[in-house]
Amino acid sequence: MRRHLAHVVTQVAGAVDLRARAPQAHDEALDRLRALVPVLRADHPEADADEDADTDRVAALAEIFGLDALDVRLLMVAVAPDVDANLGTALDLLGGSGPTAMGGHVALGTALELCGLGSGSAEARARLHPSAPLRRHRLLLVHGDGPWLGRTLQAPDRVVGHLVGDDTPDPLVAAMTVPAGGVDLPEAHSVARAVELGVRLVYVRSPLGAPGAAVAAGAFGTLGIRPLVVDLRRRPAETGGASAVAVAAREAGMVGAGLVVLGVDDAIVAAPDQPADLSVVEALGDAAVPVVGVGHRGWDRGWSRDLPLCVEATRLPPAVRGQVWDRELPGADLAAAEWRDVVGLRLEPGDVASTVRYARMLGAVRDEPVGPALVREAARRLGGGAGGRLPGRTSATLSDLVLPDTARQQVAQLISWAQHRDAVLAQGPVHGQGGKGSGLAALFSGGPGTGKTLAAHVVSDALGLDLYPVDLSSVVDKYVGETEKNLERVFHEAESLNVVLFFDEADSLFGSRSEVRDSRDRYANLEVSYLLQRMEQFDGIVLLATNLRANLDAAFSRRLHFVIHFPDPDVPTRRSLWRQHLTHLEPLDASDPVDFDLLAEGVELAGGDIRNIVMAAAYDAAAAGGRIGMRTLAAAARREYAKLGRRMPPGGFADIPPPAPALPGARG
Repeated sequence: MRRHLAHVVTQVAGAVDLRARAPQAHDEALDRLRALVPVLRADHPEADADEDADTDRVAALAEIFGLDALDVRLLMVAVAPDVDANLGTALDLLGGSGPTAMGGHVALGTALELCGLGSGSAEARARLHPSAPLRRHRLLLVHGDGPWLGRTLQAPDRVVGHLVGDDTPDPLVAAMTVPAGGVDLPEAHSVARAVELGVRLVYVRSPLGAPGAAVAAGAFGTLGIRPLVVDLRRRPAETGGASAVAVAAREAGMVGAGLVVLGVDDAIVAAPDQPADLSVVEALGDAAVPVVGVGHRGWDRGWSRDLPLCVEATRLPPAVRGQVWDRELPGADLAAAEWRDVVGLRLEPGDVASTVRYARMLGAVRDEPVGPALVREAARRLGGGAGGRLPGRTSATLSDLVLPDTARQQVAQLISWAQHRDAVLAQGPVHGQGGKGSGLAALFSGGPGTGKTLAAHVVSDALGLDLYPVDLSSVVDKYVGETEKNLERVFHEAESLNVVLFFDEADSLFGSRSEVRDSRDRYANLEVSYLLQRMEQFDGIVLLATNLRANLDAAFSRRLHFVIHFPDPDVPTRRSLWRQHLTHLEPLDASDPVDFDLLAEGVELAGGDIRNIVMAAAYDAAAAGGRIGMRTLAAAARREYAKLGRRMPPGGFADIPPPAPALPGARG
């Protein structure tokens, strides 16, 4: 760096001497320049000729980004004002401006003069063309859109900082950087071999649950190269994907890292109905370092002229995932039964590390050891990544589901299938060939209030994922083709967020196809056909709930792995429901004991209705300044039957008097 600044001083001194020999050259600016030259020479003496090039950051930068001697001279002229105020003043005066008039920028004409380039020469324009190394790699910025010689040059702060020895990362890169531990898988060796052979861009398709980031990081680790892993989904909304890639590639080049870019496909195609942003692809290809892009989609042939090397990341085998957990939780007995479900969570290595870190923070705050329950809670909080767009977690478990044994066992089996899906898929394409996805689909059928929605929450919470309920009002559209576009957005977002997709009132979308009598029938059938195909390609978990199973198209049955019926509760089930709901409100009124047998036999309603009765009784008791008893429950049951428009069972609690009326201003 020292000898390069000394060379800039020599260039400035030469330009001053040249101007001094011109007729009528003496003016105040020239006098100031002539006075500055000795000061600059004293501040920047000629460095030793044998300065160690290996420690010279300028030489390393030139080698990585393909700069020649003239590029380096231009860059150093632009860097000069940021490292020496006197040099900045001299460059301003040479450009015909007062000190600091350029605001730290260098007049383009001055830079060309100092580097011996004619201002109108083709070489000068080529050196500063957007495709030239200096600008393509964001090492030099050209400001202004007026006449060519009226523009200015500036070296970005991060470049200047690197050249003076400061490797604090660019704020944009710091915001996008994510940790990613590597894994030793065959795909990682394939990527490493490609990088070793000089392949500049590799694309890793990483379906849900597959360790794409870990494969890419592991490939660089195999070669002894530090990976810089950035996630384009973490970039600020105002920053374009191409700019983010270019800045990240510059950072990787300066610190000698390989670049791993996550969310590449989402940056190229932000939404199914939007055109592809091919500038992102161009930025990936322009990087001066090897780049491994990672995305959920396959690479679209229309995105680039030349197809990058494409690698498919397979899901982590259970043994490898166990090694990742063992690495993050040393000393934990992961073979124990209480850890089995935790180790089976469908997390990538980076997600495992984040989950354990969050669990340790929770444990420290609560003064609890890090055990399975804490790790599962951390996984639930971190799993969906959808922010405020999804409903809050319920922490619902199988014990919260009051169902007949058969239905309960089927829900438990569905959870078990989802937990062991990777182990089964690692054995081969058991879901079939021909573009079929590896997802699981289940139908919950039954009357209102029988627990279908709660079961969906139980499934998502058991898997450490968010539940993504589909808002039908935002999906169904009266215009032809729009419903399919909206549904594609839903499936795409569910795959990107790794959530459990939940269609409530599914019969409104998945209805039976009918004979085509007019154009409305034809388009309605097309919507159902699209759903059939898209569900078959889905790689996640999808749950359907309906009160009217008979209204669903028969073709959906083949695509469903589970069909679970939620029957109206019988007497034993209703007794359990009453006890479960009232447990949260204990102690009850001892002077008016609750007759659970009478409630179970006399109130022939579903679990959701029983919950409403208990909630109404709790408010009535609070208003009366007392506790829940049989009389408040009987009164609430009578009102619930009236609300539902149903006749009370024989007897109708006629022998139970109503509770005492609430007194004005009574407090619980």
